[in-house]
Amino acid sequence: MTNGAAVAAAAAAIANAIKASGAIVSVESTDFMTIVNKMENPLVVYSQSTFFSTKYCYLTSYKGLIFYTKTDTALMLKSSVELIQSKKIWVPG
Repeated sequence: MTNGAAVAAAAAAIANAIKASGAIVSVESTDFMTIVNKMENPLVVYSQSTFFSTKYCYLTSYKGLIFYTKTDTALMLKSSVELIQSKKIWVPG
């Protein structure tokens, strides 16, 4: 595969991932917490990575959109939040 073909293939893969996942909205952690606190039965998927430094990624769905945030410290979520730990969260783009 030529370099140009590899770049085109990568761009197509990202475009397909975006189509499959719908709209993902990246927000600040404070905005993410506001959204989660509005929900009656919140479900949050999270992952923790420690490549160079510890990072926490969080996803939740609200009114048809997927909200995403990445933080240096773990979020202090209410005990009523259903948490699902993921090995990795990958967001296209």
